Amino acid sequence: MPEFSYVARTAEGEKVSGAVSAATEREALATLSGRSLFPVEVRADSPIASATTVRRVPAQVRATMYGQLADLLGSGVPLLRSISVLMRQTAHSGLKEVLQEVHHHVEDGATLAEAMGRFPRIFGEMSISMIRAGGEGGFLEEALTRVAEFTETQEDLRKRTAGALAYPVVLGVIGTLVVIVLMIFFVPKFDTLFENLRQRGELPVVTDFLLTTSDLMWAYGPYLIGAMIVAGFFLVRWLATETGQLVRDRIRIKLPIVGKVFLSLAVARFCRVLGTLLHNGVPIVRSLEISADATGNRVLGLAVLDASENISAGESLAGPLAASGHFPPMVVEMIAVAEESNTLENVLRNIADSLERRTWRQLDIAVRLIEPLMLLLLASVVLVLVIALLLPVLKMSTTI
Repeated sequence: MPEFSYVARTAEGEKVSGAVSAATEREALATLSGRSLFPVEVRADSPIASATTVRRVPAQVRATMYGQLADLLGSGVPLLRSISVLMRQTAHSGLKEVLQEVHHHVEDGATLAEAMGRFPRIFGEMSISMIRAGGEGGFLEEALTRVAEFTETQEDLRKRTAGALAYPVVLGVIGTLVVIVLMIFFVPKFDTLFENLRQRGELPVVTDFLLTTSDLMWAYGPYLIGAMIVAGFFLVRWLATETGQLVRDRIRIKLPIVGKVFLSLAVARFCRVLGTLLHNGVPIVRSLEISADATGNRVLGLAVLDASENISAGESLAGPLAASGHFPPMVVEMIAVAEESNTLENVLRNIADSLERRTWRQLDIAVRLIEPLMLLLLASVVLVLVIALLLPVLKMSTTI
């Protein structure tokens, strides 16, 4: 149970301080009143759950929770009762703790959005903003349903992307490991066999290079592995910085073949989030700020933030998006027309649907191209190894 630190005064006016255990701040105040104390300040010291103690709740679990909450509210079940039902039904311990805290805060008089807003890493800014707009506009059930649908759509998109790229990644990793094993354990066995040719200077250049590389890998392998680990550690630290993320995302959208796929997915995500937020009554400037984070790409996010500044100054959205050079001209043109016709929210969602369909076709083509290219690259490396080892053998046979 959480601990609440308090500063209070007695009936005689004496100032006292201490701590009290209570489920909510309201219960803490009631406990102090029962002790004939008049609270001056009450502060929570140890909440049951927080965004730091509950690190992550799977998207599918959250989507189910949103949908069930919308169904309960739509059936006339009061909000507190609905949250209690979800607490009992959920099998995810982290979500159960978070819902318990949400229940306490709603019981203390907070709105659902304010209670969920204490856990931005769990629910996300976009979902919280949509629920806040639904609560203020009187369409909370509809907002929760849309949040559930959006969460499921985004999770499905993420899984399909990861599934499509899984085979090329696995193929690349296995191919690299095979080549390393050949270089370290197989190639050195030919070193003594070709020693005479090397001393006479008759060893082919490619074979000499292969044997030298293998010897270096065998002799300095541990040092190379250590250097790679250290370099990887510093690379991860650098990628966690603002500059590192910006450089990484800029490289990601410039990659051959898959760069267009990453860019299209980020633009589609931006359009869907912005269109959904605007459709739920969230102000456009706040919607753009949330959409900038939702793109998943720092380069596009900065372009969207620049656009939000232009919107605040009374300008259009399409202009700064076009000036960034990262948004497809067709998308920018459709946004410009939508702004003039005041149909931006609907057009944005249509753009997202169109981009996602096109992206899946691009991703399918990219994967079909990457697979044979990686197989060809792996086969070429193995072929070079075989030729480098066979050339001296053929030379020795000819000499004999």
